[in-house]
Amino acid sequence: MPARGGSPPYLASMSPETAGATDHVVLTAVRDALAGHRQPVILAVSGGLDSMVLLDAAARVAHERIAAVATFDHGTGAAARRAVAHVQREGNVRRVRVVVGRATHLRQSEAAWRTARWSFLTESARQEGANVVTAHSADDQVETVCMRALRGAGARGLAGLYADSSVIRPLLGLHRADLAAYAAMVGLPHVEDPSNGSPAYLRNRLRQDLLPAIARIDPAFASGMLALARDAAIVRRRLDRIADLVSVPTGRGAVSVPLAAMDGIAADGVAALVPALAARAGIVLDRRGTTRLTQFILKSRVGSRIQLSGGGEAVRMEGNVVIRRASPALFNDQESPLAPLVVVGAWSFQQLLRGGAGAAWSAALPADCVLTVRGWRAGDRMRAAGSPAARRVKRFFSDAGIAGPERSGWPVVLADGEIVWIPGVRRSDAATDRSGRPVLRYRCERNDV
Repeated sequence: MPARGGSPPYLASMSPETAGATDHVVLTAVRDALAGHRQPVILAVSGGLDSMVLLDAAARVAHERIAAVATFDHGTGAAARRAVAHVQREGNVRRVRVVVGRATHLRQSEAAWRTARWSFLTESARQEGANVVTAHSADDQVETVCMRALRGAGARGLAGLYADSSVIRPLLGLHRADLAAYAAMVGLPHVEDPSNGSPAYLRNRLRQDLLPAIARIDPAFASGMLALARDAAIVRRRLDRIADLVSVPTGRGAVSVPLAAMDGIAADGVAALVPALAARAGIVLDRRGTTRLTQFILKSRVGSRIQLSGGGEAVRMEGNVVIRRASPALFNDQESPLAPLVVVGAWSFQQLLRGGAGAAWSAALPADCVLTVRGWRAGDRMRAAGSPAARRVKRFFSDAGIAGPERSGWPVVLADGEIVWIPGVRRSDAATDRSGRPVLRYRCERNDV
């Protein structure tokens, strides 16, 4: 566990000059950044120069705030194992706890490595009630913004590391040259990742070839990209505020966008807003996805649906568009016994001991019948309570404002083969509470919208 209070013991072995260099720009940046957060911190440390500078500086100026150092073995071989061992040694010297994550299977892409690493960091921070701290520098920001510009990103993507986040990046205002100078001053050991020299990765090609070539022609290019990112972060923040005003959370990350809120907004304005709306459903749109969702909001018909990148979808309802992760598995049209507890995808049926028959989401079902449940079928009919004639189930859906895409896999409950309950929509006389009749009381819940 990290030592609480006092100077880290390794400082005693350093020269007075290095141990007392509390006014160094790195130490000042780390101290100021962490002073603004009350929670403990998890330091993301890979063993490379930048992250080792973060570890060293944080151990000096905020030792008592460090819940743990988190390092990740991507499973790429001996070099990755050496990096983890190096972080463990240096963490032990500074008397901070080191937690190690390991990839469960070999990944080949930068994106896959990043996803696995961030999954580990996020979970580690959650367990500690801490914020993640990374060693990203201004050079990382320039590279990130350039990569996103090459991919045609809008303001949301061009903000890069300046976007609002719970992640703390104390070194983002400094350059690698500052970090290298600090490492040289204190004699800080680090390890190099062999993949950093590979031209197979776009970031490496930018870092080693393209950006140096541009700098020779335009020395102010990097500063210009950072200014662009700052402006983009401001635009992103404003679009996020507008998205909050024109969307309504509907549960589990899904959002409803009332079409009336889009009235008067030009097409290019909707296109600028769409990525922020999708983000509220946990969906990251690429350029093509942004164009598709913009057109869908502006021109789709009631009942239509489109798939979005990353497992998302948009559904046009009456008067609004719902943006959400793709619906979980729904009921198929094969009958299954209605057990005391049935869970399929986002749907659940639960038998109740008492009450529960006062709304369309609950029913008092005949106990002397065989009760089954399945997804509705075209042509299904039901005689509603108090009605002399049976009607098509799809008409009940229409009456309830449930559009075509929403009906897919919607369950119906049958008693001896006859539909008696459309959960959330209507019940028949056979599914209503009447004195003197043995009944089984059920409640249905739908949790995906």
